[in-house]
Amino acid sequence: MTHPNPGSDRPAKLERIARLLDARGADEILLTQPENLAWLLDGARTSVPLGGPAVFSATVRRDGDIVVTAPANEADRLAGEELSGTRIRVVDWFGDLATPGVLRDTDVAGELRAARAALLPVERERYAALGRDMARAMTAVLREARPDTTERGLAAELARATVAAGAEPAVLLVAGAARGGIPHPLPTDAPLGGRGMAVLTGRRHGLHASLTRWVSFGEPEPDAQRAIREVEADVLAATRPGRALDDVLGDIRSAYARAGLGEDAWLRHHQGGPAGYLGRDPKVAPGVMGAVVAGQAFAWNPWAPGAKIEDTVVVEDGRVEVLTADPEWPTVDVRGIPRPVDLDLS
Repeated sequence: MTHPNPGSDRPAKLERIARLLDARGADEILLTQPENLAWLLDGARTSVPLGGPAVFSATVRRDGDIVVTAPANEADRLAGEELSGTRIRVVDWFGDLATPGVLRDTDVAGELRAARAALLPVERERYAALGRDMARAMTAVLREARPDTTERGLAAELARATVAAGAEPAVLLVAGAARGGIPHPLPTDAPLGGRGMAVLTGRRHGLHASLTRWVSFGEPEPDAQRAIREVEADVLAATRPGRALDDVLGDIRSAYARAGLGEDAWLRHHQGGPAGYLGRDPKVAPGVMGAVVAGQAFAWNPWAPGAKIEDTVVVEDGRVEVLTADPEWPTVDVRGIPRPVDLDLS
């Protein structure tokens, strides 16, 4: 068996893979997808272009043996910085990273998603630290915002703060007052104006922490934002271990109607879903397979024009732990959970 670094939770993950191989009647599996490689290999950075394909693969046997296949131009860096203690097979930079005739992770995507779902103690510690760092970065950057700050300028500062925290910005969205009705506002040169929204997903150790915050300059928080907090409260209450994800989505649909936002409001934007080694793992949609697992992370994002709420949480033992919380950010109690309100800088 390949021996991981101290503090690794790799043995428990290898046991999950062994069970998957037993169920499939296979002796080994080829991991090629970034979410699976980062999950198994202690949060290794898998790609060179941000969000690009993995630059290495890993063949995992039922007995726990791991062989990474990497191109010659990446092998030394991976051995020294990302994959210490893991055996690496080096091929030409133009060589094939695949192992012919082996079960591939893309063939068992659902089973591997289930294997990733319940976070192990090391992952929980990493995730909590990442969530705190991303929340603090968001607070520090938004405190310096002004009405004439451009969306691109704010996004640039969020990117700087994310990288300074040892993470990578996987998602950066900013909307000024004129663009609050856009579900995914990629930053432009528009100023924030009276009220602005920032959305950040930071990735570190392969884990994704997502949050959304609003800043205002004397402009009152709209009624829709308060309604969206009620929708989220219903969603969090519905996210209970054992419940089918499709059933949770049904509760989300009803929550919008109860909050006075309309029966079809949930169709205007996706609602989020489980999180972890992907920003959404998976994005919950009608007919999606799977169920809520104890110890699983979620990033729901109820949305209405000019209103949105989002944090990364872990559900377990009948409680919700918000990972992306900063005690410096203003909150209001919503059914026992502090939830963010606009940061008023007027």
